[in-house]
Amino acid sequence: MSRIRKTYSAELKTKLVLEVLKEERTLVEIASANKITPKNLQNWKKLFLENAVLAMEPSKAIKEYKEANAKLQIEVGEYAKKVGQLTLEKDWAVGKLKSLDLSKKLAIVDETELKTVSIVKQCELLHLSRSSIYYAPVVNKYKVAIKQEIKSIFEEIPIYGAKKVYYQLLENGFNVCLNTVEAYRKELGLKAILAVREPISLTQPNIQHPKYTYKLRGLDIVRANQVWSTDITYIKIKGGMVYMAAVIDWYSKAVLSWRISNTMDISLVMGVLDEALSLYGKPEIFNTDQGSQYTSYIHTQTLKDNGITISMDGKGRATDNIAIERFWRSAKVERIYLNEYNTIKELKEDVSDYMGFYNYKRFHESLKYKKPMNVYFDSLQINDENYVKDDEKVS
Repeated sequence: MSRIRKTYSAELKTKLVLEVLKEERTLVEIASANKITPKNLQNWKKLFLENAVLAMEPSKAIKEYKEANAKLQIEVGEYAKKVGQLTLEKDWAVGKLKSLDLSKKLAIVDETELKTVSIVKQCELLHLSRSSIYYAPVVNKYKVAIKQEIKSIFEEIPIYGAKKVYYQLLENGFNVCLNTVEAYRKELGLKAILAVREPISLTQPNIQHPKYTYKLRGLDIVRANQVWSTDITYIKIKGGMVYMAAVIDWYSKAVLSWRISNTMDISLVMGVLDEALSLYGKPEIFNTDQGSQYTSYIHTQTLKDNGITISMDGKGRATDNIAIERFWRSAKVERIYLNEYNTIKELKEDVSDYMGFYNYKRFHESLKYKKPMNVYFDSLQINDENYVKDDEKVS
């Protein structure tokens, strides 16, 4: 949970677009260095180019260019007449920094300058063996392929650090070690893009509603559908504030249901609860905070009617509901805080995309780099098999 999200100023956007247009660094490099997603850079560049004509006077610019070019041609011609070939060669060598290492010297040799300075003379001035120019270094194609895949992963999932990139490479069929991934990411200048903010509580208790004790302290959570929990957070968009509720399975960290609304009321929390119950059965324990939506009669009675034990965080103890709190942090620093949303529709579409990624594609450190929904359904299968075995023993 967070304070107001950071927005990007027009000055910063213009600066980064101009850097993109220079084409001196790749889109990925610029994005990583400035903690901006490549998608934002592409959108800003498109907007910039579509509107650039409004700031131009084409006829005046063309006239000034022709005049400057004509003047330059005259100056170059006069300069060429005044100096000899030897001076040109000396200036060329100094300008090319002949003291550079071999690889940079080779990069300097320019076959397009043959009319001014021959290849032989360039090698002599740079103290290079002529044969070194024609040497073709052996390219490690596998290394190139791994680096390209690392860049592709960054473009798709910029929030991944080296270890998650490593697991993604393994899943994509690349045989590579973690140290190599870390080294290649460093060479490419890639760092995970995250936006960290401090959480703010939305809990508003109702003193007239009954409260329930916290049932999870010291409890070993060893299977799916043993404990679910829920919470509400807020998200800032261009038009103001909206609210998001979700239900998470503690064991697998899978998000079972979620909903975004412009109001924080009982319909929001009942919507995610009813959806989770209809899609995934029911948990043994359901944990919430002491907010009035969760202590309301309709919410607590729904849980009781389904034979679910009610658990509530201690007052002021957000860590009692740590599973959902960690999910909020992941969703916000990995996706929501990195984007700007003009409408609720845009936000819902982006959150829906992130949910698919989080549940089915994202490697989860606390799950030994497995994916939440895989862990959830694997656990349910084990639960069913154990149930059948127990039932056979009774028979």
